[in-house]
Amino acid sequence: MKLLDRYILRSVISTLFFSLFALCVIFVVVDLIENLGDFLDHKAETIIIVEYYINYLPQIIKLLTPVATLLATLFAIGRLSNLNEITAMKSGGMSLYRLILPVFVFTCVLSAGQLYFNGWIVPKANTRKADIDRKFLQRGNTPGTVYNLYFRESPLRNVIMQYYDPTAKTGTQVVIEKYSSEMHPRLLQRIDAQRITWDTARNVWRLFNCSIRSVTPEGSNFAVQSEDTLSLAVSHEEIVELQRSPDQMNFNETRNYLAILEKGGKNIRTQLIDYYGQWAFPFANVIVALFAVPFASVRKKSGLAMEMAVAMATAFMYLIFTKVGQTLGSTLDVNAEIVGWAPNIIFFIIALFIIVRAGK
Repeated sequence: MKLLDRYILRSVISTLFFSLFALCVIFVVVDLIENLGDFLDHKAETIIIVEYYINYLPQIIKLLTPVATLLATLFAIGRLSNLNEITAMKSGGMSLYRLILPVFVFTCVLSAGQLYFNGWIVPKANTRKADIDRKFLQRGNTPGTVYNLYFRESPLRNVIMQYYDPTAKTGTQVVIEKYSSEMHPRLLQRIDAQRITWDTARNVWRLFNCSIRSVTPEGSNFAVQSEDTLSLAVSHEEIVELQRSPDQMNFNETRNYLAILEKGGKNIRTQLIDYYGQWAFPFANVIVALFAVPFASVRKKSGLAMEMAVAMATAFMYLIFTKVGQTLGSTLDVNAEIVGWAPNIIFFIIALFIIVRAGK
């Protein structure tokens, strides 16, 4: 690595850490003021509050890193431009493309690291934060206890439970409905059971005190049984998985969660787009840096403030379009993976166009 590369990177990285630290402090202070009443009402000890925000910090870093990268690149490169150091670099034969190279490599490495951080570290921290919410602040759902559970066990069969206890692996007031087809559903069978239990040894569900009503073209049949067994595509473990919050699942668990929903016949297109969008989000660091460098490196009469304002507006448009594009894409007949990555692809092309134009 050349001396100038190290000099540029040192300036960008030091500003990045300062920007991220400042943004995190502001975010935590604002959130603490908002939640201070809840902490005081529940007499939360200082150590609990500190632990709460330690576990909240990864989620904050996840959201603020692209913004900090944008600010760091703008300020670092803008400072070099104001001190005429970029002019000196260009006089020495360094092109804009060569100036961008170390920043581009660094943001690619940063994005790869944030991909792992977002996908596996943040969910663990969110889980611990949710535990503190439930235990000390009485916020959120109690883990394990499931009320009014409803899911499509298959495209043609619905399962309803009034209450399910994962510890005892038992549900009460169960209704299972089977239909003829998806396009023209007609009830073929309805099972009502007072209790359902997961048989771990046989991997089947056991029904107790159940009544079975079957509907045929000739009429309906009604039967009462004290006990019966039933094979469902959904197991006890999968029911427990369905109750977890998506922000507490790592990328692998999220994909398995979506597979369970899809197996039950649920339309998961929106969740799938968001899943691929989560993979694409860390690379926002690269996009915003590519926007920032050409704007900040060219010193104009309008001053650095105007250039920074334009770059930040463009970059924030990208961040907004990321969410808006996913919402609009859910209504289009386009592959979910393409929709999830589309904002990155579109704005990467725009950034390259700006760089090529600025480099002339």
